Amino acid sequence: VQLQASGGGLVQAGGSLTLSCVASGHAFRSYTVAWFRQAPGKEREFVAAKGTSGVTDYADSVEGRFTISKDNVKNTMYLQMNNLKPEDTGVYYCAAQSSAALMRSHYGYWGQGTLVTVSS
Repeated sequence: VQLQASGGGLVQAGGSLTLSCVASGHAFRSYTVAWFRQAPGKEREFVAAKGTSGVTDYADSVEGRFTISKDNVKNTMYLQMNNLKPEDTGVYYCAAQSSAALMRSHYGYWGQGTLVTVSS
């Protein structure tokens, strides 16, 4: 499967932004999906995941502010980000894996990344 992320941009602290990631190929409903991010000078980190059963998992730093969703008809996953903080700045990557397990790593398919900048 190929992933194409979009929706990044510049937003003020406290604002909102929604990222999208379109997947090519078939059987997207059988994929667990996730978002990761990489801040300047830091390693890539897990943000959120959604399993095939609909169960979700969030990093503590975004719990209650971010929402991951998936539309199996449109083959698209989303990350709704509210109450953004400067520390949310980074390149956001979508990822997918043909697995029913809810995971924070071991994703085999990655999008190209989209930059989110939160100004204070």
